[in-house]
Amino acid sequence: MMKNHLLYDKLQVLEPKEKELDTRKRLKAMERPLLSWYKEHARALPWRDRPEPYRVWISEIMLQQTRVEAVKPYFERFMEALPGIGDLAAVPEDRLLKLWEGLGYYSRAKNLKKTAELLVEQYGGELPASYEELKTLPGIGSYTAGAIASIAFGIPVPAVDGNVLRVVSRVMGSRDDILKQAVKRRMEEELSAVMPKGAASSYNQGLIEIGAIVCVPNGAPLCSQCPLASICIARSKDLISEIPVKTPKKARRSEDKTVMLLRQAGRIAIRKREDTGLLASLYEFPNVDGHLEGEALLTRLGVKEAVITPLSAAKHVFSHVEWHMIGYQIELEERPAGDFLWVTAEDLKKNYSLPGAFKAYTKLIR
Repeated sequence: MMKNHLLYDKLQVLEPKEKELDTRKRLKAMERPLLSWYKEHARALPWRDRPEPYRVWISEIMLQQTRVEAVKPYFERFMEALPGIGDLAAVPEDRLLKLWEGLGYYSRAKNLKKTAELLVEQYGGELPASYEELKTLPGIGSYTAGAIASIAFGIPVPAVDGNVLRVVSRVMGSRDDILKQAVKRRMEEELSAVMPKGAASSYNQGLIEIGAIVCVPNGAPLCSQCPLASICIARSKDLISEIPVKTPKKARRSEDKTVMLLRQAGRIAIRKREDTGLLASLYEFPNVDGHLEGEALLTRLGVKEAVITPLSAAKHVFSHVEWHMIGYQIELEERPAGDFLWVTAEDLKKNYSLPGAFKAYTKLIR
């Protein structure tokens, strides 16, 4: 007979009909079924095998805005190339960005290196076993600090990310806007009061796991498989479609770009972006604002003749802007003036980090 998930291990709390649980009791009621469920259902992930501080830190930064399945190969490659904090502190930035290529949000990688350098200088090359100290490090906010502190050091502090905000909001039946920092801070305080002292790692990871594979971010939650179903107000009052509440995002602005694959004598032109702003310090194919055509491109390059071949259009979506790109391959007799770096296809593959925004054109080279 199939196990009844709503009576998961007989650990779920049955809420009295005559009186609803208060906030603290409802949150406390999550503990036993949550820990039991996580023990049985935790996914096998490479960073969970050895939850050392450095590995937890790197995995948590990689997982920001990125799917678990996409992170797995990057994490293993990163650990092989940079197995410790000292290695990360010493790695040249171009090499680091190449290891990060394809993960996006490259400021994360730069903050990793900045933090590693600080750890070497001030902490003996180790992450501090302190939630408060962790929060002072570049690129580490309250969630990441909570994850490192609880998973790597067993410190009973919460790690509240989008998954946890969604799960707990539904359990509590909260209509507060989860994108507001005040709401997140309040949830952190409420969870701090009920954190199990000896099982902080499993508790935090269990909540995150439920949000990832049961109370999912997109689509209908799998309530019949949830260990918290019996105390979930959103489920009992049919509010799943209304909770969590989020402020609507502002519409992204659109920008037109013309991308040029400049070729000359077996080499391809790339250039390095500015040190600040979008995709800072990464390499790119030469491009200009607007959608330009043949003659206008030659004028922009300062050349009179070239073989121009149109390429497919492409779109890339950033958090606040969309690039609508058209592209051309331009075969040149002579190299035009400009701050271009002329590289071979093999050099491009091995040594230079091009962001995913140019993926449609990068694959034509590789």
